[in-house]
This record gives sequence, structure tokens and C-alpha cells, in this order.
Amino acid sequence: MSEQQKHAGEQGKLNMQPVYYVQAPIDNDEDEINLLDYWRVLMQFKWLIVGISFFTTVIAIVAALVATEIYQAEVTIAPADEESGGGISGLAGQFGGLAALAGVNIGGGGGKSEEAIAILGSRQFTLEFIHENKLMPVLFEDAWDEQAKKWKVENEEDVPTDWDAYKVFDKVRTVSNDAKTGMTTVAIEWKDPELAAQWANKLIVKLNENRKKRAIDEAEKSIRYLENQLRETSVVEMRQALFQLIEAQSKNRMLANVRDEFAFKVIDPAVVPEERVKPKRKLMVVLGGMVGVMLGVFLAFFISFIRNQKEQAAEAK
Repeated sequence: MSEQQKHAGEQGKLNMQPVYYVQAPIDNDEDEINLLDYWRVLMQFKWLIVGISFFTTVIAIVAALVATEIYQAEVTIAPADEESGGGISGLAGQFGGLAALAGVNIGGGGGKSEEAIAILGSRQFTLEFIHENKLMPVLFEDAWDEQAKKWKVENEEDVPTDWDAYKVFDKVRTVSNDAKTGMTTVAIEWKDPELAAQWANKLIVKLNENRKKRAIDEAEKSIRYLENQLRETSVVEMRQALFQLIEAQSKNRMLANVRDEFAFKVIDPAVVPEERVKPKRKLMVVLGGMVGVMLGVFLAFFISFIRNQKEQAAEAK
């Protein structure tokens, strides 16, 4: 074996030997010093932190006490047209094909509940409710002179408009739907608990009246159209179909007239709430104290940082 081969073999053995790495010990002195510095800063400015926390807590207490109490009244409703397979839905299944041929809406189709909910939150429906119940002075009582029965504004431009009323009312009204049960909850939040309950119940009454009137108008319009078509045709099969459609529309009108809860059935009417939902005074006080602590700690470290910077600048000189 040559010298070169021996040297290569020895070099390979050296390369195959394991290599051990020794990790240098972690020096925690610096971390401990930093923690001690932080603690010294907190102790140095502890009265500042306590003072700011006390101040913000007092402000939170005062704000919680003077805040307007808000009450929430809820009414739970269910779609009235889904109670059974009969009624308008059954008529739609029986005469729907004939109605489609004649271009007449017989009613009872899907999406009636969704349409009613959309109407409940619509601007037109809301403004009608506001004006019918004379809610403008109630919604803007700070700008209304009850004795003089006029707005306390210098310019006519400052008088609350319908759009202003809609925005205010839309904030106090919430509509939530439970997909599992099909129930819908309409809630009103207002500072007067009696008014909150009244508005919630009246909204559903007006919604049912709105849908009822629309159904009656559509049925009567369809009947007039079908009667005109009946007079113009002499085909026996067509006349029979038109008679059936007229009968169906007459039943629709009859059902709408006899059902007060036409679109929605009230499951749980709104009652006058006894407990407020706002303000959450305990939460406000706790948050006020926490904000004070965080603000005090921030100021403490900020002041300490400024002092250290000044001292380092003085030593550099």
C-alpha cells in the first residue's frame, strides 16, 4: 500500500469520528437585571400608576352613573304561512300551474317570510310607522319644544328629516332570525321601557296589516283581470281554468280578511322590561381601572426612558 493511500485512509477515519458541540451556558444575568430594572421603575412610579388608575376609575364610575339607561323589549314571531300545508300554500299547489299560464300570482310561494322581514327593515315601512305613531318628537326630544309644539332650531335646515328619523330608529331596532327553529326576534332598545314594548308589538301588528292589505289588493286585482279574460273567451277549457283561478283568488282574499296574523304569528309578545341592558356599569368601572393601570405603566416607563436619555447625554458631555 502506498503512502498516499495510507494517508487517505487515516484521513477518512478522522472524518468518520463524531463531532461534539458544546453549547455555551446561557447567561441569565442580563434578563434578571432587566426584570429588576422594570420592577424598580414600577416601584419608583407606583403612586403615579395608582393615581392615574384611581382617576380613570372615578371617571368610569361617573360615566356609568350618568349614562342613559337603555331597556330592550323583544317579541318572538313565527311565519304564519308555514303552520300547515293548507291555506294559501295548498291553493298555490293546486292551481299554481293554471295561474302561471294566465300570468296571475296566486300566492303561497316560497320566500314570503324573507320578503316580510325585508319589508320590516325597509325605509318606507319604517317611516310609515314613525309618522303613524308620531314618533318624530320622541326620537328627537332634545330638539322638540313640547309646550310650543315646534322644533327648537334656529334654521329650518336643522329640523330633523325623515332620513334622520330612519337612521335613529334603525339603530334601536334589531331583527334576528334563528335558522334552526325558524323563529324571528324583533327587539327595540329605548330609554323608556314601556315605549320599547309598545313599539315592538306595534311593529308586528303593522307588518301583518301591511302584508294582509297587499295580499287582498293583489287578489282583487287578479280577480278583475280574470273576470275580464273570462268575458273575452268562449273556449270551454279556458273558461273552466279561469273559473278555478277566480275561485282560488277569492279564497286568498277570504283568508287574508279573516286572519289578523297574516304574515307572522306572535309566539311571545313583548312585555315591559324591568332590567336595563345598557349601561353595563360594573364592566365600565373594571375597564376604567384597567385602562388607568395600562396608562400609568406606560407613563412610568416613558418618564424613566426620558430621564435615562438625559443622564446619558449629560455623561457624554
